[in-house]
Amino acid sequence: MKHTLACALLAVALVVSGFGSATAQTADEARDMAEAAAAQLRTSVEKLSAALTADDQVTALSEVVSGYEQGQAALREGLRQAALREAELRARFESQRDSLSDVLGVMMAMERSPETALLLHPSGATATARAGMILSAVTPGLRAEAEKLQVDLDEIAEVRELQANAAAMLGDGLASVQEARRLLTSAVTDRSTMPVRFGDDPEELQNLQQSATSLDDFASGIAGMQGDVGPPMEDFEGAQGSLPLPVTGEVVRYYNEEDAAGVERPGIVIATAPAALVLTPWPATIRYRGPLLDYGNVMIVEPARGYLLVFAGLDQVFGEVGDVLAAREPVGLMGGSEARAAEFGAQFVADASRGGGAGRSETLYVELRHGGETLDPTGWFVMNPVVETQE
Repeated sequence: MKHTLACALLAVALVVSGFGSATAQTADEARDMAEAAAAQLRTSVEKLSAALTADDQVTALSEVVSGYEQGQAALREGLRQAALREAELRARFESQRDSLSDVLGVMMAMERSPETALLLHPSGATATARAGMILSAVTPGLRAEAEKLQVDLDEIAEVRELQANAAAMLGDGLASVQEARRLLTSAVTDRSTMPVRFGDDPEELQNLQQSATSLDDFASGIAGMQGDVGPPMEDFEGAQGSLPLPVTGEVVRYYNEEDAAGVERPGIVIATAPAALVLTPWPATIRYRGPLLDYGNVMIVEPARGYLLVFAGLDQVFGEVGDVLAAREPVGLMGGSEARAAEFGAQFVADASRGGGAGRSETLYVELRHGGETLDPTGWFVMNPVVETQE
């Protein structure tokens, strides 16, 4: 046992000092964020029955779907933070595994034969006394760090419980939000109270669509079409910097930023979950809706004279050319399909834990145009806002 006890006690002291320097934030904030988001999701689902009897079902159902998707986004962030915290704790344990093994070995030896800590030091009585002093100094700290270690382990268990509860709740609520999207599609189709600012000219639109070789050509042609569009609806220019993004998601490519193929586009790309609801961020008139080139379904709306907002990549588009939309009214749904209810929650939790674009398989392309020029939308929209949950 020569020098074994002294070395082990030194290892104890080093481990204690190492644990004591950790200042990482606990998972409380992430848990609170996730629980608040879960409450918002439940509230949105509960609003579905009220939406069915509302005078304006389109508005009511849009609020249900949008609220649910915003709650999902907030829950995603809470789960991501919780997963990061769990990974941090596990990395700490892993990095200190050898030292912890030494500590546990000493503690087990002391538990079996505590008298050896006082009587069996190879260098005699003086060294025995010094070892006893080290032990008396280290033991309280070791006990405190053992308690802290238990707190960290409890924290990991809480994160796992949070993830399991979130997965179950999301699976239960999936059918409700899918039904809300189906009812919304039907309500928009049946809506007959939409004001109209100008009449459709299908022949002019058809000729323009057939002759366009790019989205830029088409949008420029739309801007040049003659029509009784009336006065500006509201102070759109005054809203610069405050517009909400048209869909819940994450901006993954910015204005004139090259994509993987080296192509620059004068707009932004927003990664969204499958079937996400797209809303107009400002009162606007529909100038075009339908398929275009290889962009999927395209919606072009006019928020004010001379300005156009272009949304490309939708799966479904709502409304008709000439319809006047209020702010935050639905213009369509993204494509893709969600997993079955039995798998949806677990998949969502896994995607949230990975972070990045995991689970956001669809992309909405957004352009803002003034006259014949494109504008950088980042100066008009609130980019990647932190979703505020509702109590």
